[in-house]
Amino acid sequence: MATLQKIRSKGALLLIVVGLALFAFIAEEAVRSLSSSQNESRQRIGEVYGNSINIQEFNDMVDEYVSVVKFSSGQDNLTEQQMQQIRDEVWDTYVQTQLLQHEAEAIGLEVTDAEMQDIITTGQNPMLRQTPFVNQQTGAFDVQTLQKFLTDYKAMQSQPNQPAEAVAYYRQLYTYWQFVERNIRNQVLTQKFNALLGHSFIANKLQVQRSIEAKADEKEALVVAVPYSSIKDADIQVDDKEITSKYVKLQEAFRMMQGVRDMKYVDVQVMASKTDREQLSAEMAEIAAQMASGEDIANVVRKSGSTVAYSAVPVRKNALPSDIARELDSLAVGAQKGPYVNASDNSQNIIRLLAKVSLPDSIQIRQIGVAGIDEAAKKTADSIYTALAAGAPFDSIAKKYNQTGAEQWITSNDYERSTLDDNNVKLISAINAQAAGTTQKVTLSNGILIVRVLDRRGTVDKYNVAVVKRPIEFTNETFNKTYNDFAQFVASNKTIEEIEANAVKSGYMVQQQQGIPATIHNIAGIPATREALRWLFNDDRKVGEVSDVYTCGNNDHLMIVMLSGIHNGKFRDLESVKDYVKSEVIRDKKAAKIMTDLESVTSLAAAAKVAGALPTDTVRHITFNAPVFVQSVGASEPALAGAVAKTAKGAFVPVVKGNAAVYALQVTAENKKPGQADDAAKKAEQAQLASQAMQAANRFMQELYMKADVKDNRHLFY
Repeated sequence: MATLQKIRSKGALLLIVVGLALFAFIAEEAVRSLSSSQNESRQRIGEVYGNSINIQEFNDMVDEYVSVVKFSSGQDNLTEQQMQQIRDEVWDTYVQTQLLQHEAEAIGLEVTDAEMQDIITTGQNPMLRQTPFVNQQTGAFDVQTLQKFLTDYKAMQSQPNQPAEAVAYYRQLYTYWQFVERNIRNQVLTQKFNALLGHSFIANKLQVQRSIEAKADEKEALVVAVPYSSIKDADIQVDDKEITSKYVKLQEAFRMMQGVRDMKYVDVQVMASKTDREQLSAEMAEIAAQMASGEDIANVVRKSGSTVAYSAVPVRKNALPSDIARELDSLAVGAQKGPYVNASDNSQNIIRLLAKVSLPDSIQIRQIGVAGIDEAAKKTADSIYTALAAGAPFDSIAKKYNQTGAEQWITSNDYERSTLDDNNVKLISAINAQAAGTTQKVTLSNGILIVRVLDRRGTVDKYNVAVVKRPIEFTNETFNKTYNDFAQFVASNKTIEEIEANAVKSGYMVQQQQGIPATIHNIAGIPATREALRWLFNDDRKVGEVSDVYTCGNNDHLMIVMLSGIHNGKFRDLESVKDYVKSEVIRDKKAAKIMTDLESVTSLAAAAKVAGALPTDTVRHITFNAPVFVQSVGASEPALAGAVAKTAKGAFVPVVKGNAAVYALQVTAENKKPGQADDAAKKAEQAQLASQAMQAANRFMQELYMKADVKDNRHLFY
């Protein structure tokens, strides 16, 4: 009872404690939920029509495409540049597919399974002929080959203990087929959609007739041009209100597909110092002395750190770097050149020409191999050699030793530019010296080859040349000094204004790029600038911020970036296009002034006396369907074509506002081209008008893109 009373007396406190505990529980769940939501958001690589795709889903699509590329090209490894291109293609395809499917679903447009089956059965789609499922004789797609593969693949799925290589190949081929099938479906859906859209732009009979007549009716005119350049920009006063008003009128021209940013940056290339160059020169001088003294050339080149490996097998000129090849004809056998600097690749070089010989570019051989070099192997090799020398058929002897002895060509391309081991050097050297029709034994480290040379073709000059090529590179000490100097400059100049004010006197240059989309892969063509771009496009970044120092390029560039502008709206903001808009306002004001001067004139002679007017010019072959090119001002003028088309012969027009000038004109002649608008001409004109209309319709996809509110966050991941 006492305990109960105690609880009652503390009731209010307990309610508070329980309430706090409950709040803590709810808050914990909220934080957990918020954290989960934030993690999901951080994994979101993009969004179309509000539907997001996360990084794992996108990487799965990329992996599939990589598998397809490797399978179809035979490549095992792709470069970073190729991977960037693949990721771009996968993203573009994903977005276009989402846009198309969204519209197709709204109007009930689809590609049915029955249609797909018919496409595959008939085998006429070009993508099908690019698959491995083709008839080798005709090159046509063979549906039966595909069906057999699919049956075999299904059976393999249910059969364990299959050879690993076969399973991997079948899986790769199946992935390739799924990719092709899906792309054919999307391709056909796109064709349907385009056909539907295209039929909305068919030209009617009246349009066709008017277009034919507009092309047939030609006129000539005398033209006086008063170019806008005749008035100085400084003589035109423009205020901000006028600029703003013009910006509103031109705003559609500044539409953006995605947000962009402006930046300024300082790029410092790390260069070898004078000390670095002197140190390399000393090393090269020592290497040159070793080569000249007759030391083992192969060993000297190997230890020198040369980027050009030594080959004991003579090679053609084109197997060597171009700058080295150019020097060979000026060197006598046994002569040596260098060390010398080659500016084109910033290297120091030594060349020693050991021999120049004439050798075949291609050699056809047959061979039989005997494993081992012990006495038993030697006896077997002797036996084979003796039998062949006695006239025994090569095929029969090869077959006896479970070999084909097939004919094969060995060309210079097969081994030049490759690092050859001792066995390959011995074999190639042997057959280079062997006459056609002869047979010899070549003992290698792991066996004996009995080789018959069948043919030798394409005698060319080849060179046994030792090359030491060393790039003139900076040392760690030089890099560290360059980095420390630049970092000190950045630390002392913390704002964009300070950096711009002090860069030149510190030996640096501020550069800028405007309108940068997040989809670019590097800054100023310098590789490995990804981290700097991530900094630039971070959502938390503010205009005026300066980044830390980034090491980029091939670890030979130092860079800072400065965010100078953010443009996230549907249109470029006025400040970023102000210079252009101002120039348009100035042009309008110049036009207004010139038009005032011309409005009162009643003849070309009077127009020619207006200030700034150019001499009267004759313009011929003017039609309504094509803009007039005015040679005297170097501009295309659609307005002039329209004005001439509606003006009668002999009539005078005092004012036509054009792109580069204001014009006065008088029509002097009317001509009608010969020719009749027959049915064939009408059909051709109708097709051309429809084609022109489709060019306008192509902007439809851009409108869909804007409507879909596409968000692209790939820059946060790659």
